[in-house]
Amino acid sequence: MKIIEGFEAAKSILSRRTPAELYSVSPALRQRLKETFGAEIELEQAVRQIIDGVRNRGDAALLDYTLKIDGVKLASLEVDRDQVSSAYQEIDRELVSALELAAERIRHFHQEQKNSILKETGTPEASQLIRPLERAGIYAPGGTASYPSTVLMTVIPARVAGVGEVILTTPPGTNGVVPPATLVAADIAGTDRIFAIGGAQAIAALAFGTESVPQVDKICGPGNIFVVWAKKLVYGVVDIDGLQGPSEILIIADRTASPEYCAADLLAQAEHDPLASAILVTTSPQLAAEVNREVERQLKGLERQAIAAQALENRGVIAIVSNMDEAIELANLYAPEHLSLMVEKPTASVPRITNAGCIFTGEDSTVVLGDYVAGPSHALPTGGTARFGSPLNICDFIKFINVVSIDRTGLKQLGPAASTIARAEGFEAHARAVERRLKAE
Repeated sequence: MKIIEGFEAAKSILSRRTPAELYSVSPALRQRLKETFGAEIELEQAVRQIIDGVRNRGDAALLDYTLKIDGVKLASLEVDRDQVSSAYQEIDRELVSALELAAERIRHFHQEQKNSILKETGTPEASQLIRPLERAGIYAPGGTASYPSTVLMTVIPARVAGVGEVILTTPPGTNGVVPPATLVAADIAGTDRIFAIGGAQAIAALAFGTESVPQVDKICGPGNIFVVWAKKLVYGVVDIDGLQGPSEILIIADRTASPEYCAADLLAQAEHDPLASAILVTTSPQLAAEVNREVERQLKGLERQAIAAQALENRGVIAIVSNMDEAIELANLYAPEHLSLMVEKPTASVPRITNAGCIFTGEDSTVVLGDYVAGPSHALPTGGTARFGSPLNICDFIKFINVVSIDRTGLKQLGPAASTIARAEGFEAHARAVERRLKAE
């Protein structure tokens, strides 16, 4: 990993604004785009072409793109309930139990959130209603691997919020079927319908609807760069939860931290993706050296060693700073998806953190627990968007409706001010609409 010494040097590395369009496109992806679309084409152009195809040709386009891009010929877009039921027999009972435990904790956390913040309030003259969305679309990554945890972490908050119908799209495997663990998670979470569709074509189907896929009000869930671009381009037709990019971890550690644990947590995020970011900010030069050695040692035993090594080469940083004030300032500047506080008194630092997707306090609070079973959703803001964004939660699946109920007394109190402001803005008809009522007996 790259070692940076000093606050200013670290600050120059950790200052960022990384919109989706700046994520790098690898040579391999460029070649794949050329092979798929028959010409040199930019990623955005390719995604626009996919979206237009699905909008204009519906199911036929979904089948064509799944064959063309994923190499899978589908017999049916929708997964039937018999296939979901049989999936329970295809995975270990231990995994089913683990998914059920995770689901219970996720559901409990978000139910507590609902009880805490979702209260209709107001005055007799102005109040606010809370309404869940009628239909939400959830995207769960897949294809080369299955992510049942993402299904739980996205579907369950929607269900707790009271969404009327939850639609899941996820890529089929090379055999043309959705992995059984994903189907079991979808069933445990309470998904209404499941479609074996991935990539930009899945996002387009959810946004515009097809003969088979219903149009949704909002699309949530992480995905690859095709999914990120598609979500960005359909925003406005539907709402989206955000533009989640590659995984990130920033660890703040002092001399009391375990080099073994620091290295393990850095590698746990690095193995996600070659574009993942693994960052350690420490006040201890000795710890920095020990973690760097430990990362190299632990890396050798990983099944996804090549991916993790590439991530560490590209975006692996160890920054050595003078004190905790500098470390916390860097963390707030970077606004990481995952922020781990491996320091002597971690809870004392929490009030000073202003920008992070999720904070993990102490050496036993490994990010991996947050990935799977802690309770809060692991769908978190990335790319510095924790400066203004929040983790996926029940508020993503509700909307507020204002209600204004002004009686005659209120009209007399408020009307003159309203007509004065209206005229100041040049809206005579606005002012007269109030004054006609004031004159009426």
